Amino acid sequence: MSHGAIKLTLAHSPDADDAFMWWPITGKVDPGTGRAVSLPAIRTGRLEFDAVPMDIQALNVRAMERGDLDITAISMHALSHVTDRYALTRCGASMGDGYGPKVVARPSSRSMDEWLHAVRTRGGGGACDGRVAVPGRQTTAFLVFSLLLGTTEFDARPMSFEHVVPAVVRGDADLGIVIHDGQITFAQDGLVQVVDLGAWWHGRTGGLPLPLGANAVRRDLDERLGRGVTASVTGLLHDSIVYAMEHWEESIEYAATFAPGGATPEQIERFVRMYVNDLTADMGSRGESAVRRLLAEGAAAGFCPDAGGLVVF
Repeated sequence: MSHGAIKLTLAHSPDADDAFMWWPITGKVDPGTGRAVSLPAIRTGRLEFDAVPMDIQALNVRAMERGDLDITAISMHALSHVTDRYALTRCGASMGDGYGPKVVARPSSRSMDEWLHAVRTRGGGGACDGRVAVPGRQTTAFLVFSLLLGTTEFDARPMSFEHVVPAVVRGDADLGIVIHDGQITFAQDGLVQVVDLGAWWHGRTGGLPLPLGANAVRRDLDERLGRGVTASVTGLLHDSIVYAMEHWEESIEYAATFAPGGATPEQIERFVRMYVNDLTADMGSRGESAVRRLLAEGAAAGFCPDAGGLVVF
């Protein structure tokens, strides 16, 4: 660390779209060890960013229990629990514009309504038990599925996101909510889509995108590190995304090292294009409206805290 430098932790989910966004300011890191293997691509002045790749649910829990990371990826659902400690940044969010996490199952003749009835009634005497593999109770996917279902009182089986599809394939769960790259690879494992939660939300809200992952910064950065640090940090986060998008081929090549082994180069690029777009560079008023609508609906249903005090940088 250079003399007078301010070192900041930048935690992100270990998937292709997050890796794509942040390498220009963290440098490239080895996905297995998290160690830096290159210097940052753009100048960051006194600020130095230390990449911390970690499962999104682990990051959700860490933000809620410890709140020690300076900058962190976090599910919009979990963000509602920590608005006193973290602020949302206008850049870095993952939003599905008419698409999003998929609820998947083994092939059957059941309709979506029949599946949802089975989940609500925990099988209801039918041929399945209504078990749902979920990538964490604080994920946005869990919140949106609960809004669709009308309850959080169902047989949810929390697990790391990469285990959801195998659990459904094995029969350890009847349904699975897939996030990250699994949204475009689940069919390779013989599963079928029951509902696209992003498409459901788009129809419910008259065309709003579904805000899934957030990028958040601690609200006390200026107090701890000096006036203007927050503005500098958010500016560099935006610059990192823009640089990554302008250097697409290099960014995709690096992002691919964080993709699952079964994903093809075409699938990896498709996934990144789904979640690194204009709304990622700046969510704007449409994106912010979607965030506030989602958290307001969640709070009204009693599924998450009231996030009326949310600060957006």
